[in-house]
Amino acid sequence: MPVMLITGANRGIGLAVARVALARGWTVLGSMRREEDADRLAAELGPLFRPQLFDVADRDALAASAASSPEAIDVLLNNAGIIGPDGQDQSSLHMDFDGFLRTLEINTLAPLAVAQAFLPRLRKAAQPRILTISSQMSWMGYAKSDRVAYRASKAAVNKVMQCLATDLEPENIAVGLIDPGWVRTDMGGGEADLTAEEVASGIVGLIENFDITRTGRFFRWTGEAREF
Repeated sequence: MPVMLITGANRGIGLAVARVALARGWTVLGSMRREEDADRLAAELGPLFRPQLFDVADRDALAASAASSPEAIDVLLNNAGIIGPDGQDQSSLHMDFDGFLRTLEINTLAPLAVAQAFLPRLRKAAQPRILTISSQMSWMGYAKSDRVAYRASKAAVNKVMQCLATDLEPENIAVGLIDPGWVRTDMGGGEADLTAEEVASGIVGLIENFDITRTGRFFRWTGEAREF
């Protein structure tokens, strides 16, 4: 039975992906920060869902969680993320710099830290894969200037994961990025045009068909490759 680790699995896209993966027979390790979320979801989702309590920005907690079991992990889905400072404090003319740094910590550095922490367990899998939720807002061909910290953090994680793909290709570990579109979640808002459930179904399908021949690429949630 394949094992998928999903960060930020307590709500939104992460929870929706967990539900789809469980329905398809995956064992899901879902990370979250609050014990009450872990208890609630363990009871709701059943024995194939195993909560992992850690903050993706806490390196010691990552190391402890990774070392807590020798079990192989087939897929790491870096999903946890934040939108960044309030809109009025996230422009190139008026920036909450502490908030910008926090956004980079969660959206850019944490996915790499999680990948590094769990790499020993990924190496035990027959077909290990690392995928990271990015954003259409990372696209360098789009010059809109709102949400600068968020946009920059997602553009940066694209490059980080592209580099990781290069470094892990000799080990046959595939690394990719996913554009989930505009999704109706707490982050995306109620006006978004996609539901978390339909996007999650596409993401799990992409994951199941993702292999080393597609490493280093950026994909829409529908599975088609897109430009960076």
